[in-house]
Amino acid sequence: MRLAILQLILFFSFLSCASAAPCYGTKLPEKNKFFANIESYSLFKRYLGDGYGKLRSQQEFYGMSYGVFDWLSIDLKAGGGTINQHPVGSDEVSYSASFAGGYGVRVKFLDKNNFRANFGFQHISVHPKSTYVADVRNRAILDDWQWSVLGSYSFKRVTPYLGTRWSRVDYIHWVGNGRKRRMSDRTKSIGLIWGFDIPFTQKIWLNLEGSAFDSEALACSVNYSF
Repeated sequence: MRLAILQLILFFSFLSCASAAPCYGTKLPEKNKFFANIESYSLFKRYLGDGYGKLRSQQEFYGMSYGVFDWLSIDLKAGGGTINQHPVGSDEVSYSASFAGGYGVRVKFLDKNNFRANFGFQHISVHPKSTYVADVRNRAILDDWQWSVLGSYSFKRVTPYLGTRWSRVDYIHWVGNGRKRRMSDRTKSIGLIWGFDIPFTQKIWLNLEGSAFDSEALACSVNYSF
């Protein structure tokens, strides 16, 4: 069964219709249970390859996670997002907010005493509104995915976690009818993930998560278990 699930994860990872996301920590819903959340994700800086500059994005989501098994979660989200792309030697191009969405899977492979560890795959897509530069229509999509491994230790009032990920961000850009895909800097694909789950009640908690090295980003979400 687990081999089949991992094959399904590999299949999802090669789909190219969706931008990378927070890793969500090591807290998974139990079998046939749900988590719901409201999330804000700020991508402050991500460098593109081939001297194409850098980009940033602000994303807001409503998300849900479903426990297929106690060790497997499916994560879905929908909302909106912006893109700001700064080419080298040119002014920043800003795309105002429109649809963003994503999905992911997480597999728990360790849960002993207060220690937990997860393997995850996350994929999001941001499709902002088009804009005009020098009277020429510009369109953009932020296409990003990631693989992650996280470990946590639960204390009474907080559960900190730490891990690493491989991620890639593509900036798909149309100028008029011309289309180009610019990939993120390949020398900055491995990142550090750190975060905290802070409980308010048994069913409600706050998640804070940051990343470094591959990108500079910060996520905050309020979560509810039911």
